[in-house]
Amino acid sequence: MKYQSQKVATAYFAAALGLFGIQVIGGLLAGWVYIQPNFLSELLPFNVIRMLHTNSLIVWLILGFFGAAYFLVPEEAERELHSPKLAYLQLAILVLGTLGVVVTYLFNLFEGNWLLGREGREFLEQPKWVKAGIVVAALIFLYNISMTILKGRKTAITNILVLGLWGLALLFLFSFYNPSNLSLDKQYWWYVVHLWVEGVWELIMASILAYLMLKLTGVDREVVEKWLYVIVAAALFSGILGTGHHYYWIGSPGYWQWIGSIFSSLEVIPFFAMMAFAFVMVWKGRREHPNKAALLWSLGCATLAFFGAGVWGFLHTLHGVNYYTHGTQITAAHGHLAFFGAYVALNLAIISYAAPMLRGRDPYNQVLNMVSFWLMSGGMVFMTFVLTFAGTIQTHLQRVLGENFMEVQSQLDLFYWMRFGSGFVFVIGAFLFIYSIAFPRKEVIETSIAAKAPAE
Repeated sequence: MKYQSQKVATAYFAAALGLFGIQVIGGLLAGWVYIQPNFLSELLPFNVIRMLHTNSLIVWLILGFFGAAYFLVPEEAERELHSPKLAYLQLAILVLGTLGVVVTYLFNLFEGNWLLGREGREFLEQPKWVKAGIVVAALIFLYNISMTILKGRKTAITNILVLGLWGLALLFLFSFYNPSNLSLDKQYWWYVVHLWVEGVWELIMASILAYLMLKLTGVDREVVEKWLYVIVAAALFSGILGTGHHYYWIGSPGYWQWIGSIFSSLEVIPFFAMMAFAFVMVWKGRREHPNKAALLWSLGCATLAFFGAGVWGFLHTLHGVNYYTHGTQITAAHGHLAFFGAYVALNLAIISYAAPMLRGRDPYNQVLNMVSFWLMSGGMVFMTFVLTFAGTIQTHLQRVLGENFMEVQSQLDLFYWMRFGSGFVFVIGAFLFIYSIAFPRKEVIETSIAAKAPAE
């Protein structure tokens, strides 16, 4: 670690991992409800469990992105963070908003209140006062990061990262617009959800992955930056109009079926490019970096993102296929592997790389960390295959033969048991990872920042 203000990232990573733990427990509870539908039905209904599971996912990923930015931007800009105090204020606002959301969801407070009550929009259920707090926190963050970059060295990594983060914040403003017309609502709702995960988040992913490849492999910056620009161009070209694959069946004009099918098919390209980029950088690399866990997570991120977001996304993106499969367990299979590969693994990679330096230690607990990678990745891949088979059966019985939804669900019990088992393995892996980061094992003699810098 070269700059003292990078320590701000420690608090963000800690908050992110805490929410990660809550998220995976929520997912395990939701998986059990598929097996025992009346489980906690009075105390904690399924819709609340699902909201906690999905919302905590989004929040902890964003906290991880913020932490990653606060860690890498000072190093890339070659100067201290503009204001560490603002960074801590931003985190306090986000934590307060998160607590407000959890209490509101659990106790169903202020139902129907336009300002204090939750909204009925998937992923965007947060009360308006929380959304306003998120905007304030985002503005603080963007000011802090932008001032740091403007006063320091500009690199392709920081330029792409800040572009993605500005896009993340600006697109969130569409969450305040909630028209009464359902088709119009869904059209703007996807401006947040799709253009986040298949647009600006890909820019964030590419920039953080490029930073990790630069540090872990020792490849020349010029080579990394060329790859980065190609990946970002492909992501924006395919991702923006690829939003059309969500417009097939919401009342939008028919031409969206062709636009969505063509451009969302091209969304495979940037994810394939990221996977190729990661492996080529390691192959060309001149550095034998001691942090093997961070390298494993980086390669795993690129690979699983390609299969989850790319291959499994393509499986049901063409409108002729999507007509039968949308909203089935095939969608769940794609969503789980895509989020885990592209963004969960990315955050765990940057945390694995940054944590030893933030704590002033050598890479530590690497065996536990790498075991957690294989447990989580294995559990998620198995879950993806299970849900894919379940979704295929569901599509045939329900969408083709026209059987009743609940009758079809009762025939998928075996798959839901297997999904729960794989989820249990995943949760073990998640807590092993948290333990490996929270309780470092190997102590080393503290050295000066100047002496440690070349070892990075």
